[in-house]
Amino acid sequence: VQLVESGGGLVQPGGSLRLSCAASGFTFSNSDVSWYRQAPGKEREWVASITSTDRSRYYSSSVKGRFTISRDNNQSTVFLQMNKLKPADTALYSCKWKGNWGQGTQVTVSL
Repeated sequence: VQLVESGGGLVQPGGSLRLSCAASGFTFSNSDVSWYRQAPGKEREWVASITSTDRSRYYSSSVKGRFTISRDNNQSTVFLQMNKLKPADTALYSCKWKGNWGQGTQVTVSL
């Protein structure tokens, strides 16, 4: 199993980023996938989840209305579109399938 995140970077407050999580080694189209984040000195926090068929999407209250999770089963990839970013969104963002984690991609929101 491999999960590889990309798309992080430095962005100004109010800006946008699109993260990707490319999956391999399991039947992606049958799998629910989630995004988490961890800021320095804080516990890891759940951000969003998407079901295998994209029937349902779930968001934490801190990102609902600003972030959108989506997936492309043909590419075995899950995306996280992040808009109206705030300094409080600064964290290492990782995707998760069952007990498997990617290495994460860093998002920094700062002037």
